[in-house]
Amino acid sequence: MFHNFFLRVSFMALFAIQTLTAQKINSDSLLLKVIDDIKQESYQSAIQKARLGIKIAPDYLDFHLFLGRGFEMTQQKDSAAYYYKYVIERNPVYKDAFIYLFNMQVADKQYDEAHKTIDQAITQYPQERDFYLKKRSVYQLQSDDVGEYAYLQSLSPDIKADSEVQQRLYYLELKNKNDRLGVFYSLTAIDRDNVGPWHLGSIQYVRERSWGSLIGRFSYANRFSSGSSVLDGVQYELESYFFTGKKSYSYVGAAYSDDIIFQKWRLGYSYYQNFNKGWETELGIRYTKVPDEDFEGYVGGIGKYFGPYWINLRHIMNTSSGQYYPTFTLTGRLYTGTRFDYYSVAMGFGTQPEDPIALGLFGQRVSLDSYRIGAGYNKIFAQKYFFGVNFNYNNQEFLRNRTQNEFEITLSLQYKF
Repeated sequence: MFHNFFLRVSFMALFAIQTLTAQKINSDSLLLKVIDDIKQESYQSAIQKARLGIKIAPDYLDFHLFLGRGFEMTQQKDSAAYYYKYVIERNPVYKDAFIYLFNMQVADKQYDEAHKTIDQAITQYPQERDFYLKKRSVYQLQSDDVGEYAYLQSLSPDIKADSEVQQRLYYLELKNKNDRLGVFYSLTAIDRDNVGPWHLGSIQYVRERSWGSLIGRFSYANRFSSGSSVLDGVQYELESYFFTGKKSYSYVGAAYSDDIIFQKWRLGYSYYQNFNKGWETELGIRYTKVPDEDFEGYVGGIGKYFGPYWINLRHIMNTSSGQYYPTFTLTGRLYTGTRFDYYSVAMGFGTQPEDPIALGLFGQRVSLDSYRIGAGYNKIFAQKYFFGVNFNYNNQEFLRNRTQNEFEITLSLQYKF
């Protein structure tokens, strides 16, 4: 009797297992058909099959997920939101449910709800980089630069080191309200007999607002030879950086001097465009007037953030009277905090219109070889004091096939008020 009872129980258990296995196979097969219908944009068919799947296997959350997808694609968004939230509440490890719900809320401009959804997703997936970027995108869609900046600053160091985050932080910092008064001093020593030292000092005022910045600068230069001053003069400059889009900005600048130690005129314009993954490009033009000659310069540059590192290659093709004089500069920075906190290195070939050593010698030097390398350190203290020191070495032709070595140190101090 016991033997017969055991056989019946065993048979029932085996039958139950077989039934569940068959049900699982049928459910999986049905789910594949639902997914295929979604891919083929047969949304009504997908909805019908997903509903059938829920009847067969009510705890199989994939059917609820794709039922929500079918409703979303047929513009039944309240129903879609219900099923996405149903999946999230019962098993929040469904990453796609967060993504579908968030994207739908953003498309419908339900920004507060989108923030809540992506916060839930970040809680479940704290290492998922894309979720942090999605939250950032909500601030951008709301044109909330202040909120976006505060959010990015609050991120953990490993997420903040992301290339796109670093690029965006730099861009947003340009929009912060900021007034600075600064002084700069540059000393250049030259290893040629009876030449140098050269002195250059500047006073600068910077006004930064949400639209961009305005910079005024007054400079004085004095050059010595054989222990006596042989040339000096002043220069006036006005520059501006202004935003032209959510990922673009422009530079315009002008400098004038009536003293031959400086260029007579220097005018410039550049357009900067930011791209995804930390890329940036520059296109621009320069005009430089020195005694008896005018130069045009065509600017092209490309930069890339690699986490806290920024690399930039910049080229200016100077031209005058049918002659072309190329220049190249490769710059690298390691940011350690704000855009004012960084180490830098640079190397280059040729003379650019903005080179502080060249100044009024630009017309003579542009056709001569110049090889330079430099390094610098910039730091902000107590949120108000900006300190910088830069060292540069330049191997410069002063006559064809005759060179001199130039050693330059530049110190800067700015005060924010």
